[in-house]
Amino acid sequence: MVHPLHTKPPEQFIADFFTTFTDAVVHGSEDTSDLMSRYYTRDVVQVADGVRLDWGRLLAHLRPVRKNLREFRFEVHEAFAYGDRIAARFTIHAQMRKGGPVSTRVHMFAEFTPEGLLRRAEQLTRSLTPAEPGAGE
Repeated sequence: MVHPLHTKPPEQFIADFFTTFTDAVVHGSEDTSDLMSRYYTRDVVQVADGVRLDWGRLLAHLRPVRKNLREFRFEVHEAFAYGDRIAARFTIHAQMRKGGPVSTRVHMFAEFTPEGLLRRAEQLTRSLTPAEPGAGE
């Protein structure tokens, strides 16, 4: 369940938001559209590395995640909140069904609704090599 941003420290809010959402995607059987509506607004816009994703494109992204992701962990390094906005730096550690572990560093600026739904996000991501600090944690 999503909680309003002001009820938790920003680091915990981001960790809980992405962990509970991803866990429901990977391990749940709920329809992905119904699931997304509990975490994202219908007019959501997420720009990741210059690629604009709206509701439909984010929904399409969930199908391969549900099929291919085995294990995951979100490591939040820092996060700052101002009103309904969060700036965060975190690493996603993942184990896919095929291949070895994957770690991705994310820098995100996001806007949430008062209810805690993600409305807008700008993200820069970078894949970490296994030798980089924090990649194998």
